[in-house]
Amino acid sequence: MTRLTVLSVGRVRTPGLAAAIEEYENRLQHYYRFDSIAVPAAQLPDSRAAAARDEEGDALLKRAPQGPALVALTREGKRWTTRTLADRIQEIQTYGGGGLAFAIGGAHGLAAHVLDRASHRVSLSQLTLPHEVARLVLTEQLYRAGTILRGEPYHKGP
Repeated sequence: MTRLTVLSVGRVRTPGLAAAIEEYENRLQHYYRFDSIAVPAAQLPDSRAAAARDEEGDALLKRAPQGPALVALTREGKRWTTRTLADRIQEIQTYGGGGLAFAIGGAHGLAAHVLDRASHRVSLSQLTLPHEVARLVLTEQLYRAGTILRGEPYHKGP
């Protein structure tokens, strides 16, 4: 079974988003070996954004599993379609590999050293998304990719 990990900064504070994320994370267990790892947000003022990114980046990489390829979610990344995501997962299922680990930054984004370590840089949107929303979108898309790969009727798009 393919291993997928979502690494994120900070906890989900909005109850409705937390419930939706939990729902999709539970659904993901049926398709993948799935883990969700949240590291604490740096407790630094906005004037020290670079230091906060570095501290959070260190924490993300420390908790990142060793085998999976790292996918950094960044507004400047490539735009993958849902089908592209499903194809990447299928490649891992077919040809092996350690899986995929997705890194979601905090309020100030991802540190340069996290972006440098990533095998892929992917954009969920050109809009700036709060980490909670990015986590919800990502977990839903991972679930959708799982349904595509199994030929289940959830996905209606191309």
